[in-house]
Amino acid sequence: MAVLIGSYSTTLLGVSIFVAFLTYLTYKLLSDYLHKWFEMKPIPELGTTYPFIGNALLFKNNAGDFFRQIQDFTWEFRDKPLFKLWVGPVPFVVLYHAETVEPVLANSIHMEKAFAYKFLHPWLGTGLLTSTGTKWRQRRKMLTPTFHFSILEDFLEVMNEQAEILVEKLEQHAGKGPFNCFSLITLCALDIICETAMGKKIYAQSNSDSEYVRSVYRMSDIVSRRQRSPWLWPDFIYTYFSEGRDHDKTLKVLHSFTYKVIHERAENMSCNESDSENDQGKRKRRAFLDMLLSTTYEDGSKMSHEDIQEEVDTFMFRGHDTTAAAMNWALHLLGSHPEVHKKVQQELQEVFGTSSRPTSTDDLKKLKYLECVIKEALRLFPSVPFFARSLGEDCYINGFKVPKGANAIIITYSLHRDPRYFPEPEEFRPERFLPENSVGRPAYAYVPFSAGLRNCIGQRFALMEEKVVLAAILRNFTVEACQKREDLRPVGELILRPEKGIVIKLEKKTIDLHHIVSYINKNEPTISKHVTD
Repeated sequence: MAVLIGSYSTTLLGVSIFVAFLTYLTYKLLSDYLHKWFEMKPIPELGTTYPFIGNALLFKNNAGDFFRQIQDFTWEFRDKPLFKLWVGPVPFVVLYHAETVEPVLANSIHMEKAFAYKFLHPWLGTGLLTSTGTKWRQRRKMLTPTFHFSILEDFLEVMNEQAEILVEKLEQHAGKGPFNCFSLITLCALDIICETAMGKKIYAQSNSDSEYVRSVYRMSDIVSRRQRSPWLWPDFIYTYFSEGRDHDKTLKVLHSFTYKVIHERAENMSCNESDSENDQGKRKRRAFLDMLLSTTYEDGSKMSHEDIQEEVDTFMFRGHDTTAAAMNWALHLLGSHPEVHKKVQQELQEVFGTSSRPTSTDDLKKLKYLECVIKEALRLFPSVPFFARSLGEDCYINGFKVPKGANAIIITYSLHRDPRYFPEPEEFRPERFLPENSVGRPAYAYVPFSAGLRNCIGQRFALMEEKVVLAAILRNFTVEACQKREDLRPVGELILRPEKGIVIKLEKKTIDLHHIVSYINKNEPTISKHVTD
């Protein structure tokens, strides 16, 4: 009997402790929620905001419709410095002006990614994109040297090889009417990132039905939908939904792919890759993965395979999807503006003449107008249409107090359309980015690669790849867009994509005798020397 009483008392004590803890937790969460609610009351807001579910019922379910809804909100509040919305119990201040974006991105206190990024953790772990604090600083310090320009030069050969394959694929469509180029360019970008990041050829351009690519798109859609649906946030609920099971199934494909490559590469390095040259005496290409496998922390310890997988998964996702989208948008804009298209081809003619040689680092420096085209395409269609931070302390944004723990979401797509800095913002004008036209423009008015300490570590890699691939296409073809701007319907999930792809027509570029004569006259001494040699 005494044993039963003792057992009952222990159970009762356990239940009491659990109830007390739950009560305390509820009190803390409720008091934090109410504190933010009253502190942020003066900030302009959307129509009806309900307690605990916020504005979530307003949001469109379709990703394209949701993105257009956010655009409409920023247009509606265009004369306001910011506005707030609540996604469930989580508050966001929405920023789309340079003067409100700068206090957040320029302050190292606000470096932590927003709450919504936690849904990327199962896929990307806490790598460079999603980590914070000491871990982020360590990783950034370790990884920055791997993006040094001298190392990026080694990847130029891969970019040229894959761009050449893409040109061969595009030749099959030249002169044959409209076609969707989006997947072809995406597969080229995937081949480039696989070989440069992991040192592995996957021949995605030859095997267009890539399970990995399909899984990346599917996971992007799943994460995006979960981020804006508070009822799907608790893991114990999410796993009971079919989408939760789809999430786990897709995740398995993504992780299996990179896990296998990492382990194969690690074994090869330890077994037979101690030499920097192969059997033919050629210098071996180093991939990001090789550098990660040999990188050490300050205490001399090496990154674990789990650490490495976090970064490889991040490179694979951010390194192919963003560049692929940027190149597709640029092609559409060039195909819609023949006068800009002609200027780019004239520049290519001046740099390459009639040569079919691959692009060199010297060529990249000379392609200044093409770079302006890429930058203007990223202004109109930024690959990352919005991103968010968690505020690390109470702060004032344009006179409005925003409490610590609230989230600031920067709508890049709207920020880049501020008519104060980009007159007639919907017009495609690459000249905006010529040095003389960029004077006086605030640094935080244009942030396609974010800004501040957490700016994109791979932006030079991305610009290099985009220049190489676009130059290869435009040296061989004339592009004509087959969609109007309003037909594109951008979908802003994790990456900004056109809802139905990019439809273009290609014509094989004809040789312009006038340009050949002009090129020969301009380069006569050099040509004569080569002929003599």
